[in-house]
Order: sequence, then C-alpha cells, then structure tokens
Amino acid sequence: MPIRTVTTATVATRGLRSWPRRISRAWRRSLRFRTVAVTLGATALTITVALVWMSLAIQNDIFDSRTSQLLAEAQRATLSAQSTLDAAEVGGDVVAIDNLMESVRTSIQRQSSTERIAAFRISSDPSPIAPQDFDSAGLPADLISEQLREQVQSDAELQWWQPVGFTVSGGGEEPGIVVGQQIILPEVGAYELYLGYDLSSEAQTLRFVQITLWIVGVGLVILIGAISWIVLRSVTEPIAQAAESSSRLAAGDLAVRLQVRGEDEFATLGRSFNAMADSIEAQIKELAELSQVQQRFVSDVSHELRTPLTTIRLASDMLNDRRDEFDPVAGRAAELLHDQVHRFEVLLTDLLEISRYDAGSVQLENEPTSMTQLAEDVITSMAQLAEQHGSDVRLVAPGGYSPVEMDPRRVRRIVRNLLGNAIEHGEGRPIVVTVDSDAHAVALGVRDYGLGMRPEDAERVFDRFWRADPSRKRTIGGTGLGLSIALGDARLHGGTLAVWSELGRGTNFVLTIPRRSEPLAGHSPIAVDPGDDGVPFDDLGLTQPISLPRPSKGAS
Repeated sequence: MPIRTVTTATVATRGLRSWPRRISRAWRRSLRFRTVAVTLGATALTITVALVWMSLAIQNDIFDSRTSQLLAEAQRATLSAQSTLDAAEVGGDVVAIDNLMESVRTSIQRQSSTERIAAFRISSDPSPIAPQDFDSAGLPADLISEQLREQVQSDAELQWWQPVGFTVSGGGEEPGIVVGQQIILPEVGAYELYLGYDLSSEAQTLRFVQITLWIVGVGLVILIGAISWIVLRSVTEPIAQAAESSSRLAAGDLAVRLQVRGEDEFATLGRSFNAMADSIEAQIKELAELSQVQQRFVSDVSHELRTPLTTIRLASDMLNDRRDEFDPVAGRAAELLHDQVHRFEVLLTDLLEISRYDAGSVQLENEPTSMTQLAEDVITSMAQLAEQHGSDVRLVAPGGYSPVEMDPRRVRRIVRNLLGNAIEHGEGRPIVVTVDSDAHAVALGVRDYGLGMRPEDAERVFDRFWRADPSRKRTIGGTGLGLSIALGDARLHGGTLAVWSELGRGTNFVLTIPRRSEPLAGHSPIAVDPGDDGVPFDDLGLTQPISLPRPSKGAS
C-alpha cells in the first residue's frame, strides 16, 4: 500500500486556501459571528476615524504652535540684525563690510538658536564691496525653492516660509521649515536672508502621541470585541436552540419542544414556541385527514361519474346527430346538451388528473421526442381553430430538433393548452411559437399580441378555476384547470412554465424542460420577457406557414 507523505508546508497551504471559505460559511450560518464582526468593524472604523482626527488635530496644533514660535524668533533675530546694519558706518571699506556681515551672521545664530543660515544678494549688478553669498552645510542653496526666493525678493517688509526636509547623517530626513526675509546692507543693497529650523523634537513627540493613541484604540477594539462575544453568547445560545428546533419542526419532527427555564423573554419565547408546535401538530394532523378525505372524495366521485357520463354522452351524441330532424328549439337544445356534456367530460378528466397530482401518483412515460416536431404537430392539429379565429400561427425553431427524454402526451397537452389560450386571447393577430435549446435544456415559447394581462393577474394565471376576465366569453371552452395542469406537467419533468404579460402588448408563455433528469441550471434558452420588440400590430401581417425539416428517427 503506497504511503502518502504530507508536509507541514502542505497543511499550512491548505489552511490558507480554506480560510476564506470558512469565514464565508461562518458569516452565513452564525448570528454571533456576524454580529461580533459587524460590531468590531463599526467600532474599528469609528475608533480609526477618531484617532486619525485626533492625530491630525494634534499634529496641526504642534506644527502651528512651533511654527509661530520659530517665525517670531526669526523675526526678532532679523530685526536685531537689521538694526545693527542700520547703525553701522562702513565708509566703503570692504573689510569693514565683510566684518559687519560676519557679525550679523553670528548675532543671528545666537538669537535664533540655529546654525542653518544662508544669504544671497538680490541685485545682479557688480559691486566691489558687496560681501559674497554664503550658505551652511545644514541649509544648502539648492534646498531653498525658487518660489520662496521669488516671494522674498518681491517684498522687503514681509516674512515668508516653507516646510522642507533636512538631510541628516545616515541618509534620512527630518522635518523643518525655512524662513526668508530681506535685510539691507549699508552701501551694498538688499540681501535674501534664510534661516532653517528643524522640527525633529516635535516629530518625536507626535510619533509618541500617535503610537499611544493607536495602542489605546487597538485595546479598545479588543475589549469591545470580547465584551460583545460574551454578551452575544448568552443571548444567541437560546436563539440557536430555537433555530435548531424550528428546523427539526420544519423537517417533520412534530414532537420537538424547547426547554423552558426562568421567566425572562427567552422563557416566554420557549413557551410560545411550544404552544405553536402543539397547534401546528394538531392542525397538520387534522389537515392531513381532511386532505385524504378530500382526495378520496374527488377520486371516488370522478370515477363514479364516468359510467353515467358515458351513457349521457352516447345519448347526447345520438341526439346531436339527429338534431336536423327536430324542430329548431329541440335541435338547439340537443346541440347545447352535446356541447355541455363534452365540456363536463373534459372537466371530469381534469379533475381526475388534479386528484392524481394531489395524491402524488402521477408517473411519466418518457421517450425521446423532438420538441420542434411535437410543436409542428400541435400547430397542424389546431390550424383549423386558428383559422376560425383569424390568427396566423408561425413556428420559429432555431433549435430543439434533437430528441429529449420527455412524456410526449403531457408535453403535447401543455403546448395545446398554451396555443389554445393564445388563439382565444390573441384578437386575431399573429401568434409566434418559438422552439430553441442549449446544452442543458429545451424550451418552447408561445407569444400572442392580444390584450395582455395586468401584473397581478399574471401572478394568478396558474391558479385553479381562475380567470383574468370572468365576464369574457369563452369561445374554445375549457375548465379553468388547463394552466394548473400544465404547470404540474412541467414541474413533473423537472422544468418550469413561466409567463410574461403586459396590457396592450400581449402574453408570452415559456416552457423549459431539462435535457437530463436533474434540476435546471441557468437561464432558459428562450427569454420569458420578449423585451421591446417594437413591432406594431398592423405591420405584422400574414405569412405563409413555415415548413420545417423533420429529423430522422435515428438523428441525435
């Protein structure tokens, strides 16, 4: 026997692949997990928003206050330097001017507590006594942006600044600001003076505050999640027991009951559930007995009526065949008697079929059948009826030629019923019968362009003995059970029978049957809603019948 080796990495990989499925399953099935997840999510979102807002507020406050302090410090140092320059007398001496500039630089460093100082002469005119521009290692000239220099050069009275990042040893950066203002050097002119201040201490303070806030936030989320789990566990356990008992009750275990403890709301729920279960058990037993009596009654009455009905039908046929020998009143009575006896026979047959469905004793007699050929046969058999009503029945069959396992008698009854309704309610307009198929199912649609129905009427169209317009006279006959039986036949095949209808646009019935004995998967090959076909009734006209090739019996 071969030995299969499973490594730890393989187990870990399978675990990583299966955890989304486990979470999804827990989300669908566990109220406790879903509630805790939503609570944690909402709490985490709220705390995150609050922490971000607090962090930004603290950051702005620290930055604004420190910036204001540094700007005031730079302003004082610049004014002091400018006072020194204004009081100096250099007499055009280059050495004196250089010494004056150096003394000003030293004074600014002392008063502004920064060694990042740079100065640049504004005028480009050559001057033999003008000191050279200077900068420092901490504030190189390329760190000062052109926009800041233009602002400083534009106004001698205003103070300008911008945030920058100072390079530190190790390749990193620390936040800071550069403050710029003009100073006037005697007998030389204006210079741009820039002071750089780092904000590393403020950044460290801000990082400490942010870390503290996030630690507190994460702790709050964990604490709230633990509290929610403990509280929900005490609440959801009785609910889970009630859900399990309800499932068992729905599955047919009528003896299931909840244990009642205490006098709280869950105890009240348990007592109410037990009372409901007792009532349901009693009613189900009563309804089961009544259903059996009703089914037996309908079946017995239907069977008992068949013998006298056969005698009456034979007598009515004989009278109807000889109605020309009677006077007009008696002849008309014989004709009406014949029609009503035929309708009564159809009603009795439908009632027997309904009773078989209710009793669950219907069996299919499947055989390979082409839906297209079956539809063509039904259309041919009802051609005379369609001609009497002035309706042109068209068959459009893109697919559905290959045989499918079905009960041809029952499917033919469905198609006859749908086509008969379309002829009766089609107002003499063309009727389109469509057959199509795919790899999973075969479908047949019957589309008429008659008056149509309201949505609330279309929802009840498969109810027994229901008519959309009771005052409308039936020209074909019918018992009011045809569509109900058709729906039962479709479901018996594992298929569906759907309807679309709209006032003024007509009605569309679609029958879908699976190719295999399994539930339908996906959509029907024919859309129930025909969409905006946009074809005016008057433009439909009449066409010649479509002749379709019949597949051979051996075709697949």
